[in-house]
Amino acid sequence: MIIAGTVAAAAPAPAHAQTQAPATSRSATEQRYQIGQMERVLEGAVEHGVTITRDRLQALAQAPADMLVSDNAHARGFRLEGYGIFFDVVVPSFDATLTWSLRTLDQNDLGLASALRTLQSYVKSANDPSVEQALKRLELQVNPAVVARTTSIDQAAAGVRNATGSPASVSDNPAPAGDPILNDPDEAYRTEVSAALKDAMLSHSSSLGIGPNEWLTVAAKGNVDRPRLAPADSDSRTRIFRLKGSDLADFLAGKISRDEALDRIEVRVF
Repeated sequence: MIIAGTVAAAAPAPAHAQTQAPATSRSATEQRYQIGQMERVLEGAVEHGVTITRDRLQALAQAPADMLVSDNAHARGFRLEGYGIFFDVVVPSFDATLTWSLRTLDQNDLGLASALRTLQSYVKSANDPSVEQALKRLELQVNPAVVARTTSIDQAAAGVRNATGSPASVSDNPAPAGDPILNDPDEAYRTEVSAALKDAMLSHSSSLGIGPNEWLTVAAKGNVDRPRLAPADSDSRTRIFRLKGSDLADFLAGKISRDEALDRIEVRVF
């Protein structure tokens, strides 16, 4: 009888534990799910930056740029008690070999465009059909982007007159500055990816449950697994994007604008 009474008294304890465990487990499962969703959002943000950069290069080179990066983006998130939520994002390596070729091609095309303008000017003054045909055959062998750029400049010059009333020369209407992406493709790539990550932090983090005194942090680092023959990225550093939970809450509540929220995202590089 004594043993039975002891067992009966102890029986309710496991039942109480069972009522508490499912609630805690459900909360942890939901949090892991939301972090997993954000991982996919951040990976998509990086891919968006890759797409924008690829489109810019492809428009300039008039050639496919499908081999711009060597891998896909990867993101992993963690909740750090007393701090907030931290995401580690691996950004695919930028193919510096391709961009160096494109930059060299653009530099060469600048001289080629000048030569084409000189030839076109001579052909127009000569008014010789055979010479015009020869120039057209030459243009077919040239990068289409160069011919298009030269034609657009000539058309602009022909349609504009200077203060004296005479047709404006090409020098009166210099060619528009090229896309700065060719000056530093790596930096342009990093800028596009950074902007996409910061936008994702504001647009898709409301379900993470970040407290006002916590931080939402994204650390983005280039993938070091790159082809052996590809030049090393001398600026392959980690970029840290950090936003205070109170600032995120103000943005989600409409108390501050998107631009203000973007300004409050701390950016550190090391």
